[in-house]
Amino acid sequence: MSAKPNQPTIIIIKKRSHGHDEPHGGAWKVAYADFVTAMMALFIVLWLLSASEKVQKAVGGYFQDPTGVGRQTGTTTAGIGETLTVNRNDLKDLKDKLAEVMKQIPELQHMQNQVRMTITAEGLRIDLLETERGMFFDKGNPRPSDRGSELLKVLGAELVKLPNKIAIEGHTDAAPYGRAEYSNWELSSDRANAARRILVETGLDQSRISQVRGFADQRLLMKDDPKNPSNRRISIIVRNEGLDQQEEKFAEAPAADTPAPAAKEAKSEHAEH
Repeated sequence: MSAKPNQPTIIIIKKRSHGHDEPHGGAWKVAYADFVTAMMALFIVLWLLSASEKVQKAVGGYFQDPTGVGRQTGTTTAGIGETLTVNRNDLKDLKDKLAEVMKQIPELQHMQNQVRMTITAEGLRIDLLETERGMFFDKGNPRPSDRGSELLKVLGAELVKLPNKIAIEGHTDAAPYGRAEYSNWELSSDRANAARRILVETGLDQSRISQVRGFADQRLLMKDDPKNPSNRRISIIVRNEGLDQQEEKFAEAPAADTPAPAAKEAKSEHAEH
C-alpha cells in the first residue's frame, strides 16, 4: 500500500556519543576510597585495643593537645619503640626557677655565665662549665670547690621537690691527666660521684639517682677546641618521668635474633646425627 499523498515522512536520526563516561564512570572510585578509609580506621582501632596502656595514653594525649605545647610524644633516646609522654612545661618551670634562685644569691650571681640549662630529649640538662682557673672544681682535683659545693646545694634543694630521676655526668677536656695511674676517666667519674654525695647530703634520696657517668673527653662541648676549659663540666640531668622504666624494659627484652633454647637444643641434636 502506497503512502498517502501530502503526508510528511518521519526520519529518526540516532547520534552516538564518542565519550566513555557511561561505561567508565568515576563513581565507583569514590565508593572504593570510602571503603578503604573505613577499613584503615578499623585496623587502627584494633591496634589501639591491643596496644599497651602507655601507647593508648600517648595517642589520646595527641588528640587532646595536637600542637605538642604541653606534651611531647616520641621514642626515647635508647631507641625504645614504645611512645613516651613527656611534660616539658614542668621542666621549663624548673629551669626558670633555678635561674631566678641563682640571681637572688649574691655568691652565685657571678656564676650565671658558667651554668647552662637546656631541655633535651632526656630531660632538663644543667651543665656547670669550668673556667681556666677552675670554677666548681679546682683544676685536676676531684673535690668540689666552695663555690661549686654551694651551687650544688642550691640545685639539690630544688631537685628534692621533684619526683624525677637524676643522672649525673662528669666530663673533662682533651688534655691528658698528669698521672698514668689516674686518667681523665677516673677524674670525670670521681667528680660526678662527688656531686652525687653533695646532692644526697642536701636531702636528695639515693633512690632518685639512677645513673652516675664518667665520660672523660669523649663528649666534648667545644669539639673545635678540645682543650677549652668549658669542656670540663659536671652535668646534672633531671630525667623525663618514666624514662628509666622504659630503658629497663628495653634492656630486659630478649634480642629478636636470639634463638630460643629449644631451637638451640634441636640444632645440637641435628649436628650430632
